[in-house]
Amino acid sequence: MTDKRPPARSRILDTATELFGAHGVRGVGVDRIIAESGVAKATLYSHFRSKDDLVVAYLRGADGHWRGSLQQAAASAGPAPRDQLLGLFDALHMATVCDGFRGCAFLNTACETERGTAPHATSVEHKQAVRAWLGTLTEAAGADQPDLLARQLSVLIDGVMSAAALEPTPDFAEAARAAARTLISAACQDKAPA
Repeated sequence: MTDKRPPARSRILDTATELFGAHGVRGVGVDRIIAESGVAKATLYSHFRSKDDLVVAYLRGADGHWRGSLQQAAASAGPAPRDQLLGLFDALHMATVCDGFRGCAFLNTACETERGTAPHATSVEHKQAVRAWLGTLTEAAGADQPDLLARQLSVLIDGVMSAAALEPTPDFAEAARAAARTLISAACQDKAPA
């Protein structure tokens, strides 16, 4: 009979993702990941040299998922960049009303790790990548200062994630969307609506 379980690396990463999301990266030890994924310690370390390597793999997966969600929500809002900038708040709404939502994986990890470590650096890279993507949209929307508007929108996104971790409600995403609409309108005031 063949083993129908996913490969060991996938089991380790899936288990770590679930546990880190629920308890934070500091709140979960390697021994618990080993026990719950059903692998030997040597197997875990053959795939991930250290816990930091495992945390980075978790964050890379979260990055792909979260940026994909933001981009899909933006694209679903239509072809106009201004509409896309507002549409991305749909992803925030969906994420923050999920059962068990604990906030932004990247902000949480950055708070739990030291500057200069790989997990902290990976969290920073994610935030910079999101801000750069927002910058392309704000520039396409005709913002007078696209980098400033991108930074302002990223602060709104992070604020929603933080607030909703404490009080999971769609109100934060909707309030942020209204604030974003005001910011976008002011930044693109001399341009025709997109």
